[in-house]
Amino acid sequence: MSATRKIPHRLILFLSAILLCAQVLPLWSADSRRFATVPALGVRAGEQTGVVHYVVLQIDKDPREVGPTIQFNQIHLGGGSRVSEDWKEGVAHAVTAATRALGEDGREWVITIKNRSYNALTEGMSSSSAIAVGIMAAWRGDDIKPDVALTGVILPNGQIESVGALLIKVEAAARAQFKTVLVPRGQLDKADWELSQLGTRWNIKIIEVATLEEAYTLMTTSGR
Repeated sequence: MSATRKIPHRLILFLSAILLCAQVLPLWSADSRRFATVPALGVRAGEQTGVVHYVVLQIDKDPREVGPTIQFNQIHLGGGSRVSEDWKEGVAHAVTAATRALGEDGREWVITIKNRSYNALTEGMSSSSAIAVGIMAAWRGDDIKPDVALTGVILPNGQIESVGALLIKVEAAARAQFKTVLVPRGQLDKADWELSQLGTRWNIKIIEVATLEEAYTLMTTSGR
């Protein structure tokens, strides 16, 4: 996984092709297919080192309207990682929060997700808020800002809850040249850390967000 904040265009096309191979349902035409790639902050397995990984999302439409259907592409080809059951649960919450924010029921949605990570297995739910933003951006056609990262646990009602290891996650984002990190409301300065001081040291802006809508406005081009 490169330490740069942008994924090369060829790599995105390659990952998209991999996602297409994973589809097994009768879908509508490719004209209705939508994509997004979002950065997520994590911790390298077995270490106290933060990492930036990327989640590739594809939304297709199923005319049977039995969704939303979520499928995970966990093929290692192309840097993919397996994901844990709680990671999948976080995705389910992200889908629910995104459909509510969009005013969609998601019955015609087939969402395919591939996580690209240093880790062979990615665990936890801290990527779920970023995934919710990605789903909304894919559906609306908005772009994800290349220099903004988000970490937080999304609830089905769109609230963003606290996560752990924020210090090393923010450091990882700074090393990867992100300019802004969005963190859950109330986690900027705690008794055992002061993210505001870390932000000053790394020259990175740290902003607290409480809801999916707040995060979406700061992380995408929707406000332009």
